[in-house]
Amino acid sequence: MHVVEPWDLWQRYTEPAYLDQAPRPVGDPNLPVDLRLEFAGHMHTRNNAYNDASHETYIKRRQKSAPRFTEYAAQGFDAASQLKAMDVEGIDQAVLFPTKGLLVPWVDGIDPGLATAVCRAYNNWLYDFCQTDPARMKVAAALPQNDPKEAVREARRAVNELGAVGVYMRPNFVNGVTFHAADYQELWATLEELNVPVGFHEGTGSIYRQDGSEFGDNRLMLHACSHPMGMIKAMISMICGGVFENFPKLRAAYLEANAGWVPSWLGRMDRDYELYKEWDAPFLTMKPSEYFARNCFVGTEADEAELHYVVDSSGNQNIVFSSDYPHHDSEFPGSVKDFLTNDKLTDETKRAVLWDNCARLYALG
Repeated sequence: MHVVEPWDLWQRYTEPAYLDQAPRPVGDPNLPVDLRLEFAGHMHTRNNAYNDASHETYIKRRQKSAPRFTEYAAQGFDAASQLKAMDVEGIDQAVLFPTKGLLVPWVDGIDPGLATAVCRAYNNWLYDFCQTDPARMKVAAALPQNDPKEAVREARRAVNELGAVGVYMRPNFVNGVTFHAADYQELWATLEELNVPVGFHEGTGSIYRQDGSEFGDNRLMLHACSHPMGMIKAMISMICGGVFENFPKLRAAYLEANAGWVPSWLGRMDRDYELYKEWDAPFLTMKPSEYFARNCFVGTEADEAELHYVVDSSGNQNIVFSSDYPHHDSEFPGSVKDFLTNDKLTDETKRAVLWDNCARLYALG
């Protein structure tokens, strides 16, 4: 599930040294749907274009989907409303990912200390949010990608002090640093030691240049491209770049891009591995699809009609469920119910996707 952070989160939680540079809301506070975040000289919005016309289109789209969330929005999407939404969906435990935090601080070239402060502030706020019922609501801590060494420190703090069950990163290569680069090796070793997974999640609308950004303000083409294509590149970096060879107990989840792309991508990586392994991947000891089976998870949602093809091709042990609450493209209310009524999936697969795989991914009892 997602949380909806309050607009003043970073004003309340950012440490004094970086408070004047923290993300801040711009717009009419009496009309929250019209607010945007200003950060690092950019205006961040849930649309990839930064002009009044495209922002108006975004506002209209949000207003159209808003009636489903009126009750929860009236409570400011607070922790009590989050638990109520979980009850409506029939969700016992939820690992929580951001909404506004999908957009910041992912900017190339900014002060790594600032990026770290933004993540630290969000993580501290999320910890406080989850304290309403920590048995049901779990922290996925945001890690700064502008400095992997800072990411290591924040991962340790988040797990040891905040009880985080996982960490969150964008699938994009911030500052051009790939995930198999030497810069990230200490982070992967740390996550393996801490026994928590990294969950990759795209955030369409960030100022960060994404797959599909060349389509400008065409949300259809941008959104269709950014999520799966970002995951495809993140996954090949970690599999064919040797991350899972070097860190065999590391778990990684590629989330909210659905799972339909997985069989073709595994086939493509396996075929090219056989062609080029002598030159480009002599350090791998297994086929890419075998690393996937051992180390990787992908997310699915209730409306993925193609999921049974993925199960037929790749099995049901590497798929986890997302309600995507409360984003406009979610199936809320009723995402779990819709998933359970999918007659193309066996009861065994439904149990694996809704519970067993999720518990294994996050090492939940």
